[in-house]
Amino acid sequence: MAAKGMFSELKLVMPWGHIAAKVWGSEQAPPVLCLHGWLDNANTFDRLIPLLPKDFRYVAMDFGGHGLSSHYSPGLPYYQDNFVSEIRRVVAVLNWKHFSILGHSFGGAVGGTFSSIFPEMVNKLILLDTWPFALDPKGIECLLTYRRGAIEHVLQTEASQKPRQVVNPEELLQKLLKNNSHVSEENARLLLQRGTTKVATGLILNRDRRLALPEHSLNFISREQFVHFAKQLQAHVLHIKATQGYYNLKREDDTDRDVMAFVIDTLKSVLKERYQYAEVPGSHYVHLNQPENVAGIISTFLQCKETIPHHL
Repeated sequence: MAAKGMFSELKLVMPWGHIAAKVWGSEQAPPVLCLHGWLDNANTFDRLIPLLPKDFRYVAMDFGGHGLSSHYSPGLPYYQDNFVSEIRRVVAVLNWKHFSILGHSFGGAVGGTFSSIFPEMVNKLILLDTWPFALDPKGIECLLTYRRGAIEHVLQTEASQKPRQVVNPEELLQKLLKNNSHVSEENARLLLQRGTTKVATGLILNRDRRLALPEHSLNFISREQFVHFAKQLQAHVLHIKATQGYYNLKREDDTDRDVMAFVIDTLKSVLKERYQYAEVPGSHYVHLNQPENVAGIISTFLQCKETIPHHL
């Protein structure tokens, strides 16, 4: 387990099936829960974790409906609160009382939300090109539209009796690259490795078809709620932004950049010395494409011995 890149697989029993996870490090070491982005899987951390300190235990889980984890039972949607609940279930099975979270993209929003609901459990929160809570730059007025879309999508998916589509491996790779300009071809293959199952005629995507657009699952909050959630955090927070990341894409307006400024200012103002912000060169998948750009910052942050005052 101590050798570079060595990991083992875990299968944690859940009421609807299981949560799959990859594990690096000793069972006695301080634990770090690693949370992947939307429609990704635990392989997103394959190139980063071997570069991080060996004196921690890293558990990279596949969210329900992703990777090698079970799909939810029929009739159940995938809402952010369900994923937050998954974290609580996973750490209960692992018997972790205190741990740190490393979250990329959607995983950061889930991990951040968990950290504000269960603040006494989270020592350190590392956010990779993400926000700790979901803020919609378009404003709160879109939320009902998102909720409607989520419900309609699940009903349509359940009504469809089509068998799961078998896709040519190269076609699937090109589709992934087209839909995700941030990830390199080599790393797209890495994500597909855990995100697909081989059959005689090609590949089948493992993910649940009820998973569609992230806004169907994200629990968006207002700026006022963001401030309130931030005030609940007891963890030390490392916030890493990629210079060519998700929030630097050219859009029709600069709303995202305005929201990014609000997020940074709020966290800085609320958390004070418990907040560390860093910008690194790279895209939204910098931890996968150029892990060396973030490994040093994360390692220093994890190894910092600052104690966190937990409220009794």
